Amino acid sequence: MASQQMAEPHAGPALRRAVEGSTAQWFGLAVRIALVVVWGWAGLAKISDPAEAAQAVRAYEILPESLVKPIGYGLPFLELALALLLLIGLGVRIVAVISALLLFTFVAGIGSAWARGISIDCGCFGGGGAVDASKTEYLQEILRDCGFLLLVSWLVFRPHTRLSADAWLAA
Repeated sequence: MASQQMAEPHAGPALRRAVEGSTAQWFGLAVRIALVVVWGWAGLAKISDPAEAAQAVRAYEILPESLVKPIGYGLPFLELALALLLLIGLGVRIVAVISALLLFTFVAGIGSAWARGISIDCGCFGGGGAVDASKTEYLQEILRDCGFLLLVSWLVFRPHTRLSADAWLAA
């Protein structure tokens, strides 16, 4: 009886950790799916018109012209690759770190355009380029991308999620 009572206090925390771990893994799956939608939507919106994607990059007036087309044409493929890898759950932490770097770059670019008084649509989900100053939405775009950064941060620190190739490969 005494040994049974001593075991019970340890069973509670162990069970709680297991449930919390399971909940965190399901939440991680939800985060992965949300980011799949974000990256997939962004990539698909741009891939059909690479010249428009390049124009969106050009509108920021940051990169030399020699980099505008390679970035504009390549970015949709990177976004779709990130979406695919997150969908299957392969290399989740690495994909999350790359996503974070990309999102930081987007926030910096939007902030730079805002600070320099350039009136553009970010082009994050297609379109992009010069717009009337009344149509800019810099604060909303930065806050949106910061929200995505929060999701990505979860996966950087908790990459083990349900239904992921990473879990199946580790087993």
